[in-house]
Amino acid sequence: MCDSFWSRFLGSRFPAAAVFPAAAVLAAGLWLAAAPIAGQNRAYQTPRTPAGEPDLNGIWQAVNTANYDLEPHAARPAMAVRNGPAGPVPAASVVALGAVGAVPAGLGVVQGGGIPYQPWAAARKAENAKDWVTRDPEIKCYLPGVPRATYMPYPFQIVQSGDVILIAYEYASATRTIYMNDTSESPIDSWMGHSTGRWDGDTLVVESSGFNDQTWFDRAGNFHSEALRVVERFTRTSADALWYEATIEDAKVFTRPWTIAMPIYRRLDKDMQLLEFKCVEFVEELMYGHLRASAN
Repeated sequence: MCDSFWSRFLGSRFPAAAVFPAAAVLAAGLWLAAAPIAGQNRAYQTPRTPAGEPDLNGIWQAVNTANYDLEPHAARPAMAVRNGPAGPVPAASVVALGAVGAVPAGLGVVQGGGIPYQPWAAARKAENAKDWVTRDPEIKCYLPGVPRATYMPYPFQIVQSGDVILIAYEYASATRTIYMNDTSESPIDSWMGHSTGRWDGDTLVVESSGFNDQTWFDRAGNFHSEALRVVERFTRTSADALWYEATIEDAKVFTRPWTIAMPIYRRLDKDMQLLEFKCVEFVEELMYGHLRASAN
């Protein structure tokens, strides 16, 4: 029956089909592969706001392992184990996390090789990685900084207006204001820095500086100094995806600028909205519980 079907379907297009049924299947594949798909060559048209700017409004989220480790990595257990009472996280607590505390494997998001640390900074990064459970600012619910806020496992919302673009993050209720008509430097250093933006065609380019040195890039101990400068590029590539790049420069820590890149996806959940994740109350015992214990 199958041979008869292909013979009838392809007979006029491929006469050999009536004689060589097996060849008919091959011919069918070649014909279907060559047939144009409606709209496949049509370039994506970025939607516009009423002001004519590329429309990046929406709730977005990265889906990768960058928050664990920006570089390629195998799956591994929690790397930090503390010995004794000299810290808020005893060794038993780390071990008890089991698979939940493990790091999933990832292909990495760093472009063109590894992170180019200066020798002293590479040694410090290794120390951070060994003891990340107690050193990582995320553990303590500190503001995540830039670019880490973008690829943490929480959604964020972009809201555009004429003079500013607001990015609201679910994690710790962090926010950023990107000033589109202001190129001044930050008056003070802060956790999230000072961001100014401009349009390069359909790409939003954001330059940020004025950071303190208290944030990390991931849970693997990758860090920076207060000299950090970040240039981000947000480009809408489809109705439900952005392409995100961030070039990182810090002459005190790295030998040269380096770049990370990844897709970011629109959250399509019905009635999607940012919910509260005010994590400060979750870390009070972790950070200050030993003070109560010593008082007793």
